[in-house]
Amino acid sequence: MSAVAASLPRRAFVAAVVAFAALVSLPALGATIEPLVTPQWLNENRSSPDVVVLDIRSAIDGGGTEAYLKAHIPDAVHSDYDKAGWRVTRNGVPFMLPTVAQLEKLIGETGIDEDNHVVIVPAGVSATDFGSAARVYWTLKAAGHPAVSILDGGFAAWQAAALPVESGTNPPSPKIFSAKPDNSLLAEIEAVERNAVNATLLDGRPASFFEGRQKAPAAKAYGHIPGAINLDSATFYDPATNKLRSKAELADIAAKLSEGPVVSYCNTGHWAATNWFVLSVMLGRPDVRLYDGSMVEWTADARRPVASSRTRWDDVKKALGFGS
Repeated sequence: MSAVAASLPRRAFVAAVVAFAALVSLPALGATIEPLVTPQWLNENRSSPDVVVLDIRSAIDGGGTEAYLKAHIPDAVHSDYDKAGWRVTRNGVPFMLPTVAQLEKLIGETGIDEDNHVVIVPAGVSATDFGSAARVYWTLKAAGHPAVSILDGGFAAWQAAALPVESGTNPPSPKIFSAKPDNSLLAEIEAVERNAVNATLLDGRPASFFEGRQKAPAAKAYGHIPGAINLDSATFYDPATNKLRSKAELADIAAKLSEGPVVSYCNTGHWAATNWFVLSVMLGRPDVRLYDGSMVEWTADARRPVASSRTRWDDVKKALGFGS
């Protein structure tokens, strides 16, 4: 026993040892990260120097900078999902994953490094809005960030809980972020063409897009990648609460999918990010990849096949202004 220990009363010394053991046995930050955190958890932890509250509201949810300036979670920084560079144009294809250099610049300038726990805050108003949060989550994970969560229910849930808000802006303090790309999360066009990962192609769009009655403006053709199955990402979302459904409900919905690798896609990799998040993160399914180019990239080359149920009547309705 050390001289210091010998000088302590026995009971005090035992208490000190127990306290120290509890302290050193606390799990590291990265080991305790939940993919979804509650407003109450965030309110209790937002003042930690390790936590970065990342408000991503944009025109997609009807918000953006003006909504952030009017009211946001105290100390939150704003990075507009639609404008800040979370999706970029590469090789003429919009809405793609940024390059490693672009990611390091974007993430670092947002005030994030590898030691932070990033909590993404969407508006909390729709399934498409949740897709924004899921896509940013995937992007950070693809860049190798170890600690990322989404605020369950977004800013709307924060307000519903009557938690404090502030106005104005919080300019981020830039940091140096060194990416460690995780290529296992990304499906490149070449791999999708060859189906090199021998995966189920999972189309996350509404059925009208999958069947070819609608298409995204940037897509060059109607329909879906041949062999794909359709699971609308909104199915995983509860519009009554503006949150993902319970884990049990998510599992029941996902049970229709066969086992094995999955490549999740949609029009631009936005809706598909929700399917990726549910399958990979919430349900722990291995080998789920996101094809960020999705139908916009796939249809950019007319030589790639497309399956469609579109009819001449659909074309007539479009000509008459009743369809797309």
